[in-house]
Amino acid sequence: MKIFKKSLSHELIFTATALFVILIGIVVAQRAGFLVGKAAKGWIPNDALTTILGFNLIRFLPALLSLSIFLAVLLTLTRWYRDSEMVIWLTSGLGITKWIRPILNFAVPVITIITVLSFFVMPWANQKVTEYENQLKARDESSSISPGVFKESNNGERVYFVEGFDELGNVVKNVFIQSTQHQKTGIIVASKGSRYTAENDDRFILLENGRRYQGKPNSAEMSSTEFERYALRLETKEVAVPVAKTETISSMSLISSESPRGKAELQSRLAIPVSAFILVLLAIPLSFVDPRAGRSLNVMLAVFIFIIYNNMLNIFEAWITQSKIHPIIGLWPVHGLFALLAIYLFYRRNYLLPILPITITKLIPKRSAPQEKKLS
Repeated sequence: MKIFKKSLSHELIFTATALFVILIGIVVAQRAGFLVGKAAKGWIPNDALTTILGFNLIRFLPALLSLSIFLAVLLTLTRWYRDSEMVIWLTSGLGITKWIRPILNFAVPVITIITVLSFFVMPWANQKVTEYENQLKARDESSSISPGVFKESNNGERVYFVEGFDELGNVVKNVFIQSTQHQKTGIIVASKGSRYTAENDDRFILLENGRRYQGKPNSAEMSSTEFERYALRLETKEVAVPVAKTETISSMSLISSESPRGKAELQSRLAIPVSAFILVLLAIPLSFVDPRAGRSLNVMLAVFIFIIYNNMLNIFEAWITQSKIHPIIGLWPVHGLFALLAIYLFYRRNYLLPILPITITKLIPKRSAPQEKKLS
């Protein structure tokens, strides 16, 4: 038995690590593509991509860890069934309930990490994301300019276009700016430009070696001026005081909160480690593979259960926020339903699995004994 448990522990750790790395890669690729698209449209500055991606990754860590250990237990035990290693365990008179303790020895430390992330790290990450987004909103309108993209100012009076940046990213090349002031349209083109801040903290963009055109719409009146340097003042944004989101409030503050939204958020944070614990137990009976059935059937069923579980938690959380469910009841009916499902599957598998070694033995063709050749 010690050999089985040691082999199980090593395989679970290896499988969970590989799954976690794969899931991290999927999330990074998806979020990076989404953020790059927003940066290409000029909605966020290019220098903010890495920071926003890092905070978003921290927010997804509890869910990724929960899914990793769930699939690790499921895939590991499924392979043991498929390769007939579980037959040795069953023929020795041990049931699948004996797997609970070694599986929990692997899962409990990870669930502890999930609990810490859910209650303390996730609120901190959400708060940092909110603060950083507010800082981006307070930046001047030129900070979100991207090469090759027309960018409109906040008040709609200016349109910016730059062909590219220098190696350090401080100087822009081939600048085009269209502005509308006092019912006149002005167009400024310059070979390069840079930003600077005056002593009174006013921000300007300094254009060099360019030309300025100005005229009235639907009129032949037009003036042209060449310049060596031209300072254009940038409008600063007035950002309203942000309202604290429930996701950014610390868990200790939520405990004393009386609002339905605060109680729903606290239940949601608690649901992540609780659901991870129940899913790990569910993975043990779900890993059973019938030799005559498809190999991926139980994996598809497990993924379906994981999706249904999380969707039901989200629905009940919304009901708590809307005061349709009392906070004392909370999300516990969902946890209780899937805990009962785990108990039922353990009960069912304990009756079916003793037949498995006999079934496999019947499926293996018998070899006839070798016949001795008679010597003539």
